[in-house]
Amino acid sequence: MNAQQQSNLLKNRTLLVTGASDGIGREAALTYARQGARVLLAGRNRQKLNQVRDDIAAAGLTPAAVLVLDFATASAEDCRQFAAEVATLTPQLDGVLHNASILGTLQPMAEIPPAEWSQVMKVNLDTTFFLTQALLPLLLTSPAPSLVFTTSSVGREGRAGWGTYAVSKFATEGMMQILAAEYKDTALRVNCINPGGTRTSMRASAFPEENAARLKTPAEIMPIYLYLMSDESLGKTGHSFDAQPGRKAGPAE
Repeated sequence: MNAQQQSNLLKNRTLLVTGASDGIGREAALTYARQGARVLLAGRNRQKLNQVRDDIAAAGLTPAAVLVLDFATASAEDCRQFAAEVATLTPQLDGVLHNASILGTLQPMAEIPPAEWSQVMKVNLDTTFFLTQALLPLLLTSPAPSLVFTTSSVGREGRAGWGTYAVSKFATEGMMQILAAEYKDTALRVNCINPGGTRTSMRASAFPEENAARLKTPAEIMPIYLYLMSDESLGKTGHSFDAQPGRKAGPAE
């Protein structure tokens, strides 16, 4: 995966990044823009999204567009309207990175409040599904579309205390596998990325005592994000990739 060492790998492509206002999503949007893509920045905080858009413009890159969608409250109809807005901006959508998600409170399954369970599932699963469903027609207009979901090590092997978040990521892995199977005879490729422990605010909330300096930055895990949106990954579908292969799950040591 040497894609990041090349330039203009994503020229003439339009990519949508959810959760693009901060952390990994922000870094992915900047990385895609540096490689020539037109990036559609999606999230709930317009002010932060505007800042990412301005950073892209200040670097002299292809201008980005801002689209606001609150995953915590969006309905299926809201997602269809969002997709219609995307369609006014571009005749084809070449890739979607589903990065938006929330952690919830880490606690035993028996103690999870129903409202919190519903909120995490709403953001990490329901809205992600509704938006995927709404965007599929646009993705299928591209000659080589890529759909990427964000997973986690706790979405592959359950871990005590990670209940709601882990279950949402198990479901995300399943959604990716099903879509990959259903579209295996098309150009659409569907995959997951597990970022691993990365220096983000979500990570800090999960491991407040951890030494963040021992974690990789979002910029350091970008090779796999670029690989899956570039032609280097053509034909790769139904896989769950680790951004940090070999990294042991849990707090940085």
